[in-house]
Amino acid sequence: MKTLHQLNDLALFGAPPLFAEPLHVGRPNIGNRDAILARLGEMLDRRWLTNNGPLVQEFEKRLADHLGVRHCVAMCNATVALEIVARALGLAGEVIVPSFTFIATAHALQWQQITPVFCDIDPVTHTLDPARIEALITPRTTGIVGVHTWGTPCDTARLTEIARRRGLRLLFDAAHAFSCSHAGKMIGGFGDAEVFSFHATKFLNTFEGGAVTTNDDELATKLRLMKNFGFAGYDNVIYIGTNGKMSEAAAAMGLSNLDYLDDFIATNRVNYEHYRAVLKDLPGVKVYDCGEGERRNFQYVVAEVSEDCAVSRDQFLKILQAENIIARRYFYPGCHRMQPYRSHFPNAGLLLPHTEKIARRVLVLPTGSAIGSTEIDRIRDVLAFSLAHAVELQPRLTSEPAHG
Repeated sequence: MKTLHQLNDLALFGAPPLFAEPLHVGRPNIGNRDAILARLGEMLDRRWLTNNGPLVQEFEKRLADHLGVRHCVAMCNATVALEIVARALGLAGEVIVPSFTFIATAHALQWQQITPVFCDIDPVTHTLDPARIEALITPRTTGIVGVHTWGTPCDTARLTEIARRRGLRLLFDAAHAFSCSHAGKMIGGFGDAEVFSFHATKFLNTFEGGAVTTNDDELATKLRLMKNFGFAGYDNVIYIGTNGKMSEAAAAMGLSNLDYLDDFIATNRVNYEHYRAVLKDLPGVKVYDCGEGERRNFQYVVAEVSEDCAVSRDQFLKILQAENIIARRYFYPGCHRMQPYRSHFPNAGLLLPHTEKIARRVLVLPTGSAIGSTEIDRIRDVLAFSLAHAVELQPRLTSEPAHG
């Protein structure tokens, strides 16, 4: 494996990349192949491939038990889950949501002609800032969607107080937060409902999938109807609905991976702590603090690159990606600067100073079971080399922004 002595050793300037295969932020975890194949074989023997089969039912029960909630409704993916639960909660008009989130959070609302009203974030936690919410509430506001960014919980107590006092529904996008806790309670039971993602890039995946959790019996009944076209038994449609069902194959993957949940988290934690140790002395680079005293999944390793750093965030990105280190700029440039929202709200950024600042600083680094301390040390070497040679590096870097 190459070592870095001079600028021409960087892949950006023509040298071979440091890694032959790309290192991704979220390469899929696969627990036990034999267990997955055994469940898939049983599924094929039953010839029950979808429509609330035994594997989906088992998966829902195990999730509900793990999260300490009364109801878990598995879905084909988290975006459809967001759309269904938004409709089930009666959201309409305007809903307050952070701009610093994956675009699906906003799209799930806009898809149903609900206007996402973007609210700024807390610059430390990167989650919705409750202090900014009340100024955004209008007679058309029907709800709040908080996002547990990086698995760090929103300020659920303050958001709950605001929602109750103002008569709003409260929904949480918990795509990052499976198996995380808050105030000693597992995320999953806060607000009216919470939505999880089990996409392939998540540390617990079902190939593709999601789920809604809630302690509201009536809401759970409505969700189960809505995800299956409103069917309540054969030939008996009693509600408007769509197709949001999770397949048996997805549940088979999820159940098999659940058996290795603690192993996945332990690997993530070791990587996170190693990154913190080796990056702590790099000037202008700080690893996001996942917090102590609560359960975390350590799914993301997030570096913040200060605006006065000798090498900018986007320059680091370009250098790393050339070395096959596929770091990412989550959630750049913010939903409010993507379409259709930048056309609908061209001046939204004026009310989102922390969102814009954090979106310019965040660099998400590879982690998961596909990498370990050796790879992390080499990533650190690239970052440190770039900083040490920043003066001579700058003239050779183009001003063209990297694509993440």
